[in-house]
Amino acid sequence: MMTFAYQARDPAGKMTSGLQEALNEENAINTLMNRGLMVLSIQQRAGGKTMAPRGKVSDTDLVLFTRQLATMVDAGLPLVTGLTALYEQADPKRQAGLRRIVGEVSALVQQGDSFNEAISKHPRVFARLYIAMVKAGETGGMLAETLDRLAMFLEDAARLRRKVKSAMTYPVIVVTIAFAITTFLIVKIVPVFGSIFADFGAKLPAPTQFLLDLSAFITNQWYFLIGGMLAVFFGTRAALRTNKGARLWDQWKLKMPVFGPLVHKIAMTRFARTFAQLIRSGVPILEVMEIVGETAGNHMVEDAIKGVSKDVEKGEHLAASMGRQPIFPPMLVRMVSAGEATGKIDAMLEKMADFWDEEIEAMLDALTSLIEPMLIVFLGVIVGGIVVAMFLPIFKLSDVVSGQQK
Repeated sequence: MMTFAYQARDPAGKMTSGLQEALNEENAINTLMNRGLMVLSIQQRAGGKTMAPRGKVSDTDLVLFTRQLATMVDAGLPLVTGLTALYEQADPKRQAGLRRIVGEVSALVQQGDSFNEAISKHPRVFARLYIAMVKAGETGGMLAETLDRLAMFLEDAARLRRKVKSAMTYPVIVVTIAFAITTFLIVKIVPVFGSIFADFGAKLPAPTQFLLDLSAFITNQWYFLIGGMLAVFFGTRAALRTNKGARLWDQWKLKMPVFGPLVHKIAMTRFARTFAQLIRSGVPILEVMEIVGETAGNHMVEDAIKGVSKDVEKGEHLAASMGRQPIFPPMLVRMVSAGEATGKIDAMLEKMADFWDEEIEAMLDALTSLIEPMLIVFLGVIVGGIVVAMFLPIFKLSDVVSGQQK
C-alpha cells in the first residue's frame, strides 16, 4: 500500500485535504471519488510505500464485515462503495488487519477484478468455502443473499467453537491449579518434613519415602524433568505434523470413550452445514465435495468424503455412496436420500446440522457436569495424598521411635 496526500472539494464545495492509502494513484483517486470528493491534486507522500499493519482478522470482525457488506449490497450500493465505507469504518488500531485487507480488496475490485478474485488473494482470512460461495453468488446475481448466508454460517461455526472452548476452560484451569499446588507442596513443604524425619533415624513408610525421593529429584535435578517434558511436547507436535501422525490422532479422537462421540458429532455438523450452504449457493456438486473434504477437520471424515466424491463423479447417487462409508450415521444417509428424492438436500442437511447442534450442546453440558466432581476428586486425591504421606510417620510415631531404639 502507498500513502497519497490530496487536496479536494467535498459535495458542499469546501476545500479539504488529507492522506489516502491505496495500491496506486488511480486507486487513490477512485477511492476519494467514491467518497464524493472532487480531487484537485494528489501526490505520493515522501517515503514511498508504507507498510500497513498486518494484524489478525478475528472471527467476529469477519462476520461483522460480511453482514455489513451484505446489507449495503442488498440496499443497492455499488460493491466498491460498500468496501470503501467498511475500510473507513474499520478501527486503524483494533482492526488493523481487517482494514488493510479490505483496502486491498477494494483496490483490486476498482481495477476490474471480481470480488471473489480479490478475496482469493487472502486465503488466510477468506477460506475456500467463503470464496466459492461468493463466486457462486456473483455468478447467479445473488451476492447479497449469499453474503448473508455466509455471515449466518460463520456465526454458527463460531458459536460452536465457543461452546467447546467454554466446556474445556474449567478442566484446564483446575488441572493447572492442581499442578501448581502439587509443585509448591513437593518443592517447598515436603523438604521441611524431610529434615524433621531425618532426625528420627528410622525407616519411613513407603509413601513418605517415595515423596521425599521425588521432592529431592525435582529440587536437585529439575532440568531432567523440564527437558523430558519439552522433549515429549516437541516430539508429539512433530509427530502430529506428519501425515501418518495426524491420521492416527484423528482416528484415536473418534474412538475415545467419552469425547469420541462428541468429536464425531462436531465433524458431522460441520459437514452437513457446509454442504447445505454450498449447495444452496449454487456451487457444483463435485466442487462442493472437494471443499467439504478440505474443511472436514478430520482425516477420517475427509477420506470418507473423497470416497463419496469419486462415486458421485461416476454417476452414483449421493445417499447410496454415503451409506457405504461407516463414518456417516444412518440417520444422515436417510435424510440425504429423502433430500435427493424431493430436491431439497440443503434443507435436510440444515435440519441435521441444527439437530446435532442441540445434541452437542446437551453433551457438553452433561460432560461439564460430569467433569466438575471428577476434577474435585482428582484435586483432593493429589493434595490429600501428599498430606497423608507427610503425616503418616507422625501417625506411626511410636513404631518409628521403637524402630529407632532397636
